[in-house]
Amino acid sequence: MSAARTARTVVAATLVAGLAATALATPALAAPAPAKQDHAATQQALQAAVDAGVPGAVAQARDGREAWTGTAGERKGNDRYRVGSITKTFVATVLLQLQAEGRIDLDDPVEKWLPGVVQGNGHDGRKITVRQLLNHTSGVYSVTSDPGFQKEIFGPGFLEHRYDRWTPKQLVDIAMTHAPDFAPGTAWNYSNTNYVLAGMVIEKVTGRPYGKSVENRIIKPLKLRATSVPGTDVRMPKPSSPAWSTLSLEAGPNTPVHDVSKLSPTLAYAAGEMISDSNDLQTFYRALLKGKLLPKAELREMTTTIPIHPDFPGAGYGLGLMKQKLSCGKEVWGHGGGIHGSTSDAQVTRDGNHSIALNFNADWTGSSESVLEAEFCDVAPKG
Repeated sequence: MSAARTARTVVAATLVAGLAATALATPALAAPAPAKQDHAATQQALQAAVDAGVPGAVAQARDGREAWTGTAGERKGNDRYRVGSITKTFVATVLLQLQAEGRIDLDDPVEKWLPGVVQGNGHDGRKITVRQLLNHTSGVYSVTSDPGFQKEIFGPGFLEHRYDRWTPKQLVDIAMTHAPDFAPGTAWNYSNTNYVLAGMVIEKVTGRPYGKSVENRIIKPLKLRATSVPGTDVRMPKPSSPAWSTLSLEAGPNTPVHDVSKLSPTLAYAAGEMISDSNDLQTFYRALLKGKLLPKAELREMTTTIPIHPDFPGAGYGLGLMKQKLSCGKEVWGHGGGIHGSTSDAQVTRDGNHSIALNFNADWTGSSESVLEAEFCDVAPKG
């Protein structure tokens, strides 16, 4: 969830793990691809991550009706973990549902729903739409880029402040002390503040905590028993393994690690507070891409992407949903997520039939790219 961690997890685990200009359509009458039977390369990728320093890794994959679970190190197959920015897909789904019900228009200005909240140093909620929050074209400065916030929340200060409670307004106010990254709609830049604001919009529209909307609209209907929006609860539900962090962006081989499993989820709020497991994440993304959570029009909006960087022509960001093209030409959709001691990724093919969700219980090392390449392209890790 930090700026550097976001860069690693959303432009390393977003580009790499899930980050175009148009939505993909499933070919009519296309014959289903044969189910993948051998996950040896995927298991090798998990083990390679552990051999490189990740304490534990877990992945679950489904291809049609076939399911597989792999672990390495201290992780268990049914572990729950903090999913970080994967929360954003849940939040965007709720807002698209609300639009389908006529309760909001994503092209509404943010000011309509949050009067006076987005203002200062060039920020202007009258010129930013809710849609621009969801696809990161708002230009709103990311709270996790603020040096003071980084020092207190992601550096050694975390140990003192790990249980502090933050309000969404406090997070936004920190962002408002900085100038915008760019004028709304003129560029793309990943900003956690966008989804703090998106959660606040849900609460204004519904009159209830955004987490209740996620629970009632997604978690309960899909029977996601391992998935939760923890709110102010600092604990991790069982089963789970410790989450490890160096609390340093320049970790070396002798840098001490800390168990950061317990923390105040309010530091992330709707930008990254949720908890889940690999089975539930697959159920969610498969249902989403198969059209079970959104009408066709809203799913089309969600999967309409914009390019994020010229160096990654096959990658694009939609509304809380990213796509990328792997080395074998396969396209996958999903989102990466990083938060203290936890790096996650969940990806699925556009037809919703082949999926994977994975987690490393570390935030200073490990990339999901090799796991995705192994699962979808049968490319074994090098070395």
